[in-house]
Amino acid sequence: MSSFIILIFTKLSKSYTDTIPFEIEKINIPDEYVILNDSVKLNITLKTHGFRWLNYYFSTPKVKIDFTNDVSKEGDVFIYNKSKAYLNNTQFDKKVELLNLSPEKLKFRYGVNLVKKVPVKLHIDVNYSPGYNTSTKMIINPDSVLIVGPDVLVSKINYLDTETKKLKDVRSDLHETVKLKLPKNASDIQFSSTQITAKATVEKFTEGTLKIPVSVINVPENIIIKFFPKVVSVSYYVSLSNFEKITAKDFEVICDYKKTNEEQSFLIPELTKVPELVKYSKINQQRVEFIITK
Repeated sequence: MSSFIILIFTKLSKSYTDTIPFEIEKINIPDEYVILNDSVKLNITLKTHGFRWLNYYFSTPKVKIDFTNDVSKEGDVFIYNKSKAYLNNTQFDKKVELLNLSPEKLKFRYGVNLVKKVPVKLHIDVNYSPGYNTSTKMIINPDSVLIVGPDVLVSKINYLDTETKKLKDVRSDLHETVKLKLPKNASDIQFSSTQITAKATVEKFTEGTLKIPVSVINVPENIIIKFFPKVVSVSYYVSLSNFEKITAKDFEVICDYKKTNEEQSFLIPELTKVPELVKYSKINQQRVEFIITK
């Protein structure tokens, strides 16, 4: 056992050369700038004895870069290109010899803080149980997010998507939490919220049918037409709680004579007025026949 310990100490007392990545610790950054968290690392080749290497292998080695004294600003980046001798003298003791740096020049992108409010786009796929649907609009809260960060990043963000959420066999009110899809450089940006809630009232729905009178517009003054049928059947989908509120006066069906041609003997009915309470609606007749009597 004692011989093994002696062997270990002998090994550790010898000098070795190796290259290891050092993380960058940025200090004294001017208040008016935001340094982007680009994954900058400095590969340093060192020569020292084994005991010193243990410190580097069992903890994350770092190099301090002082943004007041060690860098220069060139365009949209800060440049660090200190010599090996400077780095060796300022951040390593005499028992460590710095042999090489890679890269020899480091570039740090920076920006000025920008505050921006962007809308949220909800992505939710809801499959309702037969006969059920939402009777209100989907409400998301918050519907927009305040973002704060470097202008070079924030200026490119015009909206934020949510993650896609899928729901099956829904027959009760929706109250879902959905996470936002944050950009890849999210660590450089602050978000007032990273998730939203989506709410909607879900009810039992039924189909109704009403007879709606047809109106013809844009008939030239020099002609008279007769058309039939005078009323058309309109089907609609509405919640049971609102079924009694729907009347024929809530709908309007129009045929536009201008949309016909000389060889055409029919008009196309269009729904131009539909109550807000109705989910879906359609005209069951696709044509209204007409003849010119004058």
